[in-house]
Amino acid sequence: MTFEPEQLDRSSQELATKLRELRKRAGLSGVRLAARCNMSQSKVSRIENGKVRPSLVDVEQILRALDAPPNIIEEVSVLARLANTEWRNLRELRRKGLGTRQAELKALETSSKHMRYFLLSMITGLLANPEYVRASLAHSPTDTSKTVAGKLERQAILYDASKRFTFILTEQAVRWPVVAPLALAEQMDRLSSLSYLPNVRIGLIPIGTVTPKAPLNTFTIYDASLATVETSAGLLVLRDDRDVRSYLEEFSGYEGSALCGEDAREKLAEWAAICRS
Repeated sequence: MTFEPEQLDRSSQELATKLRELRKRAGLSGVRLAARCNMSQSKVSRIENGKVRPSLVDVEQILRALDAPPNIIEEVSVLARLANTEWRNLRELRRKGLGTRQAELKALETSSKHMRYFLLSMITGLLANPEYVRASLAHSPTDTSKTVAGKLERQAILYDASKRFTFILTEQAVRWPVVAPLALAEQMDRLSSLSYLPNVRIGLIPIGTVTPKAPLNTFTIYDASLATVETSAGLLVLRDDRDVRSYLEEFSGYEGSALCGEDAREKLAEWAAICRS
């Protein structure tokens, strides 16, 4: 399915309106539809008023209960897929401010139990030392002091034993010269140190490693409910179960190809020695 980014902004309300119209056209009350779908009446009401974003499974249940024809099922399914996808371009992210983005990430991390990060080209802020964080924001035209502080503050969650973190980094992500060689070696030392935390798993994919797929983007998965995909133009947020499951499967493939534990620490020590030489 292809779509224009601006479609994503209006799809949720269009979906709510369409589902409400279909129910009325079928001559069903919200209570009767809820009973047919094995949902609460309040959930049906919130979906039809645009206060709750229904999953594709929810929409499929409603369409079956309404005995919708194939052409309507196809039309509404497209709307549902769009409603579960959010596009944030860089202009929007900058307009809201990088500090706002840090608050959003902190909220996601607080509400999640297991976070998985596939890092294709850079080290994420949760793993970065202060010099690396500052250097990664050097291109920003605005004051980044609050953003740096926010990134470093978020790192405390790594020590929350109730959370699990899995980071898979390519060699390019680890060795990309965001900072000078000696500083990069210190950053590698930090990765090695964090890998000893019992709730943190760090895996490395050296250049030349055979992986099930060729990675195209950095992405993060929060539990099994949401995935974010980073591109050079912005951020894609996916909530559809099937999309998230697809990224979980891709992540599992990369994790299976990665060096972890002592093997990863030995590789980090090797790369750090090269930087120090």
